[in-house]
Amino acid sequence: MAGSAAEVSPRATREEMRDAKLPIAYRDSCAGLLIPLNRCRVDTYYLPWKCNDERHSYEKCQYEEFKKRVTKMNELREAKDGMRSN
Repeated sequence: MAGSAAEVSPRATREEMRDAKLPIAYRDSCAGLLIPLNRCRVDTYYLPWKCNDERHSYEKCQYEEFKKRVTKMNELREAKDGMRSN
């Protein structure tokens, strides 16, 4: 999708993720948005009404990545079913 958060988000390097102490499970294509979000959370003492812009952009990126994974899985299932029917 053009203009999605995943395409607009800056890519975080491995060094940036390591320096930000991101857990391995969160080191994905949306990590470039998670690093500033976590920094904002720490700076604002995790107040829930702060950092909304960062949180929404990170959650949108995660959703877009989920949709890509679902689409890919459906394509793989269709290819697998196509092989069985032959």
